[in-house]
Amino acid sequence: MPVNTADPRFVQLSFANSSVTIFYFGATVTSWTVDGHERLFLSSKALLDSSKAIRGGIPLVFPHFGSVSYSKLPQHGFARNSTWKFLGAVKDSSDEVVVQFELRPELVPEHLRALWQHDFRLVYTVRLADRTLTTSLRAENPGSESFLFTSLLHTYLRIANVDDVAVRGFENRQYLDKVTPGTFTETRSEAKIAMEVDRVYQQVDGEVLVENTHIGDVRIHKTNFPDVVLWNPWIEKAQAMADFGDEEYKNMVCVEVGSVSTPIVLEAGQSWEGQQILVV
Repeated sequence: MPVNTADPRFVQLSFANSSVTIFYFGATVTSWTVDGHERLFLSSKALLDSSKAIRGGIPLVFPHFGSVSYSKLPQHGFARNSTWKFLGAVKDSSDEVVVQFELRPELVPEHLRALWQHDFRLVYTVRLADRTLTTSLRAENPGSESFLFTSLLHTYLRIANVDDVAVRGFENRQYLDKVTPGTFTETRSEAKIAMEVDRVYQQVDGEVLVENTHIGDVRIHKTNFPDVVLWNPWIEKAQAMADFGDEEYKNMVCVEVGSVSTPIVLEAGQSWEGQQILVV
């Protein structure tokens, strides 16, 4: 069965030798297996009871990344903390299986909705094909006033060992460093991780390649997402997170495509869409 809705918490997709699990809470993709190998990281301490954003997989960030001065919403907004409506399968063919989820204001928890009262509609499309996972987020403004937003796909990739991972595609790009505050230019052809890393690389063109020894490389293609966040909490921050194992920083890296450096102005009646394609 290519689309399985037997569990009330999530939808499972199957195609060829691949499978995907998507929770209704946050429309969060929590698993992507290819040839029996898991390619996404999900913390062993992640809460899957809808009480908190899921720590791992691909959480959705909307209407803003981090915390911003123009919004009272908590970090990363409300999309990852809302239960989305499953719209069903929109395609089931020999090439791919495609499903969609929807989020409207009435589905956002009341205490969060009160902090951001714009009218909106989000549609999240998940496409599973042979060795490829495509996730697309569309934002629509059906209201009468414009609103500002930023958005990001907070992708956690599973890795065998952080010492063996390199990320390519950032050379000569400016980045905002949140660990050592400031804006710098990446001079390396490959970004390695040997300490806490929290960087927003700006105007990243072309493919981002995550060289993942032992598990296998991941190629990331993106559309309408000019920025890429590279994040690993390292030792102290890993220990400070209740929903993250103390040693799990060794087995994950976040490579997050988004549009976060400059807020998008979505005028009344307009829409915007960003897409990520993961290929192994």
